[in-house]
Amino acid sequence: MAYASRVLAPNPGPFTLEGTNTWVVGGEPSLVIDPGPDDPGHLAEVVGTAGTIGAILLTHRHPDHASGAASLSRLSGAPVLAFRPETGERELPDAGTVQGAGIRLRALHAPGHTEDHLVFHDEAFGSMFTGDVVLGRGTSIVDPPEGDMATYVATLERLNALAPRVLYPGHGPVVWEAREKLDEYLEHRLLRERQVLEALRSGPGTPEELVPSIYAGYPAELYPAAARSVLAHLVKLEREGRVRRDPAGGTRFAAAQARTRSRTRPRTPARAHRSEPPSSAEGAGTT
Repeated sequence: MAYASRVLAPNPGPFTLEGTNTWVVGGEPSLVIDPGPDDPGHLAEVVGTAGTIGAILLTHRHPDHASGAASLSRLSGAPVLAFRPETGERELPDAGTVQGAGIRLRALHAPGHTEDHLVFHDEAFGSMFTGDVVLGRGTSIVDPPEGDMATYVATLERLNALAPRVLYPGHGPVVWEAREKLDEYLEHRLLRERQVLEALRSGPGTPEELVPSIYAGYPAELYPAAARSVLAHLVKLEREGRVRRDPAGGTRFAAAQARTRSRTRPRTPARAHRSEPPSSAEGAGTT
């Protein structure tokens, strides 16, 4: 049996790419990661591919990843493990491990896309099953308040520090150059942050008002999702004191006033950021 077999769920769309990837890992008993939607045909294919299932693992609870978990558990008799378990499931904490035939996965709490997100790391093979934290194509949406940009960036840095070799994402193709992809994701967030700050130089604005200048050339139907990502960046920058919210409330932001430097202190040169290429967003590509 292959190290990891993909069973593609029949739910293609602008935010799921070709569909949700259900991963069957190891021999029997195998581990199933993200059973996907509660679709009888899809779940039957998962069972046929997996054979005996030792455990069903959830990266997070978004319906396109987790809604089929209870049905697959009834079909297979396997337990469902999640960071925040629901009734009848088992808790899988950060650094918890799960054993299958010839496979051992360590759960990593990887919040930012959602607070409950897990990534599964196989240290022996150098692989990671990344759910929606890293996609095979495009970038993942960070949508407040469920998503948190500062936390998401910290998660990417944590995963990168583990030096994985291959990523098995929740959507899109396998990523064989894992470190390059993680570097790309981190650089993309730096780029978007700079673009947000640049857009505010023209004056205060809401995320919706900032999107056309930041995402020039993208289809207008992607703007609503892009606005959520811009909001996530603005919230992060607000916490850092780099932008401020309109005192009247709402989601209008302005660049923060630069602080007056003390004349008695020497000026410290700013640290340079690496330049990064533009990147597409999740699915059709906006974030």
